[in-house]
Amino acid sequence: MPIYHPLNVDEAIAYALNIPNHFPADAELECQEIGDGNLNLVFHITDKHSTNSIIVKQALPYAKVVGESWPLSLDRARIEREALQQQHRVCPGLVPQVYAYDEALAITAMEDLSDYTIMRKGLIEGESYPLFAAHIGEFLARTLFFTSDLAIGPIEKKNLVKNFINPDLCKITEDLIFEDPYRLSDNNNYADVIADEAKALREDTALHLEVALLREAFLTRTEALLHGDLHTGSIFATPESTKVIDPEFAYFGPMGFDIGAVIANLLLNLAAQTGLSSNEEVRQEREDRLLQMVVDVWNEFESRFRSLWNANTQDHMAKTLDIRIFTLPKSFAILWVLRVAR
Repeated sequence: MPIYHPLNVDEAIAYALNIPNHFPADAELECQEIGDGNLNLVFHITDKHSTNSIIVKQALPYAKVVGESWPLSLDRARIEREALQQQHRVCPGLVPQVYAYDEALAITAMEDLSDYTIMRKGLIEGESYPLFAAHIGEFLARTLFFTSDLAIGPIEKKNLVKNFINPDLCKITEDLIFEDPYRLSDNNNYADVIADEAKALREDTALHLEVALLREAFLTRTEALLHGDLHTGSIFATPESTKVIDPEFAYFGPMGFDIGAVIANLLLNLAAQTGLSSNEEVRQEREDRLLQMVVDVWNEFESRFRSLWNANTQDHMAKTLDIRIFTLPKSFAILWVLRVAR
């Protein structure tokens, strides 16, 4: 068994060459380390003589942006891989395919999505994604429904919950979403112009109570397998296609958390339009499009989830719709917005 160490470019190429049935025997591979996130190494590997390519992702035992003073469990690589496999099982066209993995080295090899654009970047540049609402509505409905008690038996569900215990990354979420915006924290970074608003968040005890209730839901309601970090930086998109990536924050929690994250990120881009375009007509068109996208995301999710519920739920006790699924998303969306504004 190999001993864990961070890969270099040559080692990433050697690993890719050994993946069965992916590169031809005469492949001449090139590799770039392209990771721009905080937690992993990401290698983009291409063949000079064919269109074949692959992504090799390796978890680091610490937060890359900070260094070894912030240790993290390598088990998150397994969690991300198994989450991708669960998602691919119910939404094969909406997540990258996993080709290979190495537990000891915390490596996952997966489909290359270089032809796509990170959705956050595309939205900032004013791109339109007319099919996104339908795609993400399907992703949310199917991944949440088919990992919930509505679709699977209690033993399978509890085993899945056990497999996706994710304390290190859940702690990051707990701090960034439910704690830091409401206290003085080194993680907070806001412009001086909104210092008074930030202070008001720290002093609003009524708001703190509502946040505490949502935090309790986040910590205790194992409703379904969440992506856990479903912002527009975790989505690759084109006008015709959508792929959800990076589920290393995956764990079992309240369904509304993922739904709220998507809606919040669309609203944040809408709020930023004043600074992104000086042309009033263009700005208004983008704002209208984003607002309609928010409505469409919700409608697509709700319609698809209800259809799955009606068609697949066997337990007659579950036929009465639990309204929490359809009310908590707006509350979690507000927290995502406050987190970014902190």
